[in-house]
Amino acid sequence: MRSLTNDQKIYHTLRLAVAMCFIGHGCFGIITKQIWCNYFGVFGIGKEMAYTLMPYVGTVDILMGISMLVYPTRAIAAWLVVWGLATASMRPLSGEPFAEFIERAGNYGAPFALLLVQGGFPLGKKQWFAHMDDNVSINAETLAKVITWLRVFAFLLLIGHGWLNLIQKQGLLSQYHTLGFAEPAKTAQFVGLFEVLAALTVLIRPFKNILLVFIIWKISSELFYPKYEMFEWVERGGSYGVLLALWFAVKKAPAGYILWPFKHTSHLRAS
Repeated sequence: MRSLTNDQKIYHTLRLAVAMCFIGHGCFGIITKQIWCNYFGVFGIGKEMAYTLMPYVGTVDILMGISMLVYPTRAIAAWLVVWGLATASMRPLSGEPFAEFIERAGNYGAPFALLLVQGGFPLGKKQWFAHMDDNVSINAETLAKVITWLRVFAFLLLIGHGWLNLIQKQGLLSQYHTLGFAEPAKTAQFVGLFEVLAALTVLIRPFKNILLVFIIWKISSELFYPKYEMFEWVERGGSYGVLLALWFAVKKAPAGYILWPFKHTSHLRAS
């Protein structure tokens, strides 16, 4: 990574994040995760058929993720934005809290930000299917857009997870109990408040040093799922990638510059 430019670090971080997210998600299809039956049920698909379809869906996810490592294209990244939004929306549609949708902002946010880094949304067919530019150079206008959207996605994924803690999601309470916390409910309240404050901080003023704390927190806290630990951690790659790419992007901004939400500026450093 040391030999890469800051622009390339943003690009490769997002590219790896997208690959992790969809490879991890696909693995759950291969092992036929039971809760997926609820999501197939949104379309009226029964359990037996759902279990039959899961490995096929998982295989496609894994192949899409691998393609982002081997031969990344805008077309695949665009599809993963749509697919990430669709799979995340299945959760509230199947009866889960809406927080489950916004908590997965990294799933659709990472490929969306990757498209922005690569110049946005070109209309030419050749550009959609050509290999992404590994030697990317992000101009000032594009950098401003990337920072804005990464802040939005980081805000959503942090506040979504904080929300799930505040409403005491059973899976999180079980996680805290497994880790040895005597009062999982109080732990969830504390973690929830911390993550809500973290989300607001990222949206209002993403200081580099504070962002680094949030990155370490997210990467480490996702290691403690009571079941399918590694698959869960890999699937959350979009969350780590959004935060880490934002850190690299903010480092590129002029010292002391206040980057307000949705304010695009032309006097960010272009290299």
